[in-house]
Parts: sequence; structure tokens; C-alpha cells
Amino acid sequence: MKVFIVPPNSLILYDLVERYGHTPLSLMGAISKRVMNPEIESPPINVTPNDVKKGLKYAGIEVPSGIRGRLAVWGPLVDEAEAAIIMEDAPFEFGCVGCHRTDEMIRFLVKKRKIPLLEVRYPTNEDEAKVLVSKIKSFLEGLK
Repeated sequence: MKVFIVPPNSLILYDLVERYGHTPLSLMGAISKRVMNPEIESPPINVTPNDVKKGLKYAGIEVPSGIRGRLAVWGPLVDEAEAAIIMEDAPFEFGCVGCHRTDEMIRFLVKKRKIPLLEVRYPTNEDEAKVLVSKIKSFLEGLK
């Protein structure tokens, strides 16, 4: 199954999803396609003016263009997802900070899809980390 992960650039979640035989839908994969695309004129930016327009599918015109630009990249991943894992309360270093409003919108879009969803809290110690991995393992093994 295709599993969307939040934060969308979490290498830890990406690795766990892949280890249990699923396809992680992540920011790294979406951006790598853009960096390798010769049509992108400014690889460090990775978002074209058309992307910002595509973001209108996920957020209205009054939403700042930076949020729409991020949603233009992440929204199609949410649309493609068959399941999702959302990590709550992760420190800034764990994944993409980007924009808190974008994060809120992504969480809303995931929940709106009504796909299998696992919401977990970022662990603060080794015992919580073991429980976290166990929950993720059980969730991923339970997906068909």
C-alpha cells in the first residue's frame, strides 16, 4: 500500500514504512523528481508558478502562495495515499517545519480522505520509542 507520512520528510517513518513492504509517499520522493526534471529552472526552489496554481485545489486564493506551493507538492501525495501515519509533537529537527498552517491543512486533508490512519506521539524516551515502533509495525502489518 501507499502510505503518506507526516512529517513528510521523516526518514524514520519512511524507513519503517518501506521495511514493512509498503510504499512511503514522502516529500523526498516528490522533490527528487523535481530536482532531476530539466524543466525546473531553479532547482533550489523546486516549485514552479504552475505548482502554486495547482495548490488552489487544496487551498483558496487567499491562502499565502508558500502554503499553496507546498500543498501543490504534498496534496497529490495525500490524494494517492491508501493509508497514513501522522507523528504528533515531533521536534523541529525530526521533519519539515515548513509552515504550521501547511501542516494543519495536510492533517485535515488526510483525515478527510477517511483512509486507514495511525496517529502517534513523538517518543521522549527509549521505552516510548519501542512502543512507537511496535504501534507502527502493527499498523503496517494490518494493512492489506
